[in-house]
Amino acid sequence: MRALGRDPEADPELAATPARVTEAFADELLRGYAVDVGKLIIEGSSPAAPGAAVVAVTGIDVATVCPHHLMPGIGRGAVVYRPGERLLGLGTIARLVDACSRRLVLQEGITNEVVRALVTHAGARGAYCEITLLHGCLSARGACQARAQATSLSRAGELSDTEVLLGLGRTVGSKP
Repeated sequence: MRALGRDPEADPELAATPARVTEAFADELLRGYAVDVGKLIIEGSSPAAPGAAVVAVTGIDVATVCPHHLMPGIGRGAVVYRPGERLLGLGTIARLVDACSRRLVLQEGITNEVVRALVTHAGARGAYCEITLLHGCLSARGACQARAQATSLSRAGELSDTEVLLGLGRTVGSKP
């Protein structure tokens, strides 16, 4: 607060702000650092049956913090994957996205990490992650584009465009 020219002791509204900000970052915004994604996946999954169907979870709430400006990005994500060794619980997929996003990370790093974790720790034969966010650093500063959204996509392995599109509830012929 002092670096911004504000004295927390002189303004009662600011007196507890440094502690609240620290607590928000430590307990909520950056809680993903405390999660071992490999352990999360193993504990939240079971062996997959041969030929297990493609799984999709959409509408996953995402919140992250931009490492450049320490401003939030908020939006939705989706995961589509072809099970290999492990079949994840649906809640585990949402928790995986949360663990990868609740860090100081660029948006494309979230999608890359989710896909990597599915392939590495769950033995997924194919994985896709898509995230669309409204970024505080785009809406409240700089370009000041309040409704602009950014979308990032990551993909690996055996997953056809049709499987991804159908998993996302889109029609064949549209773009993933």
